[in-house]
Amino acid sequence: MKIDQTALNHIATSLSKHFDSLYYVDIETGEFKEFVASDMLSKLGIPKEGEDFFYLSQTNAYKCVHPDDLETVRKLHDKNTVLERLSKDNHYSIVCRLILDGKIIHVRHIFVMCEDEKHLLCCMENVESEFQEKAEQKRNLQSAERMAHRDELTGIKNKNAFTEYSQRLDNKIKAKKECHFALVMCDLNDLKHINDTRGHSFGDESLQRASRMICDIFKHSPVFRIGGDEFVAVLTEQDYESRDYLLKMLRVESAENGRTRSGPVVASGLSVYEPKQDESFCEVFERADREMYENKNVLKSRKVVEGFRKMDDINKVIPPERKRRLDGLFGALYTVAGEGYVYLNDMRYDYSRWSLPLIDDFAMESEYMYHADKVWLNYIHPDDIKVYNDAVDAVLCGNAELRKIFYRARKADGTYVLLTTRGFVLNDSDGNPEYFGGIMFSQ
Repeated sequence: MKIDQTALNHIATSLSKHFDSLYYVDIETGEFKEFVASDMLSKLGIPKEGEDFFYLSQTNAYKCVHPDDLETVRKLHDKNTVLERLSKDNHYSIVCRLILDGKIIHVRHIFVMCEDEKHLLCCMENVESEFQEKAEQKRNLQSAERMAHRDELTGIKNKNAFTEYSQRLDNKIKAKKECHFALVMCDLNDLKHINDTRGHSFGDESLQRASRMICDIFKHSPVFRIGGDEFVAVLTEQDYESRDYLLKMLRVESAENGRTRSGPVVASGLSVYEPKQDESFCEVFERADREMYENKNVLKSRKVVEGFRKMDDINKVIPPERKRRLDGLFGALYTVAGEGYVYLNDMRYDYSRWSLPLIDDFAMESEYMYHADKVWLNYIHPDDIKVYNDAVDAVLCGNAELRKIFYRARKADGTYVLLTTRGFVLNDSDGNPEYFGGIMFSQ
């Protein structure tokens, strides 16, 4: 079984932080190879590679799966069942119990269809600590008083607790009593999209993971969930002194999660109480909220713009099926555009198609091009390049839909014509940018 070792090593390195085992499986042949070793399963003699993953998964299940879960696990490791489930969504997961060294351990099995649709990843994650945490939370939340101040989903303090806490700080501020604190506003990105596309259970898990990430970073500060996807940390003492460093940690981890799609992406904003400036707690809160939304726009921009920037490293040729899809979308766009110039770029391959009238009028190389965005910049009037780049960035950041862009471009005869362009971004089913295009009209 031929495997791109470099690519798989990258996968293993990224996922090893989150999973206890990872198998790469050839769907057609059943051949498999382990790329993240499992300490839990090492004593069971389960092979690290072999020729029939689906068969061995079912036979090895008898060695460690809890009897009450055995039949379910065997059915869900059946090849036909796996492929049927993955045909509806490119990933799914199940939770079961293992019996290892006489102890019951909850684990999550995750199946992910690879982009080539010829291979899949089978991952296993020890989630026993999560079950223990949930059990502990359930015991702690028996008290009605605690229920009133705890968020049931995440186990942290809720909006009621935050209202009381902020009121106490507000009273100190208005009484001119000495206090030092900072606020960190946090917002889990794309929660609505997660709920709509992956289900509310996945959305709930994302909120729980975001909550744990925030609490792990601001270990010495109270953290509150004050809305559906919003959290606030009130930093005092040592967290207050290290606030800039801790905020940087949160943003670095969020950026890495976004890059690897391995965890929650949290927008954040920090504000510090200024005794000479702030007359209420609300003023500090609103500053943190504004900075959080600025960071949210940066993250949203990065999500799209990095898609373009990473194209510099693309060496692969666009597959025939992707080219056919590009042609189909382009044809629909061209029909709508009528007289206008049309272009459409596949962001995964930085491969674009341009309408023939545009090619003829501007003497461009071909209607199909790689890295065409860089080629087109050579046609734009030098005085208009900043205007063009700023407007394109606005579209990519999601701040505008079909936004008008006015700039001059050089035609084949060397003269400049004023163009009006409406640019747009098309996202895939996971909300990630997939195509960038536009319709241009000469004035």
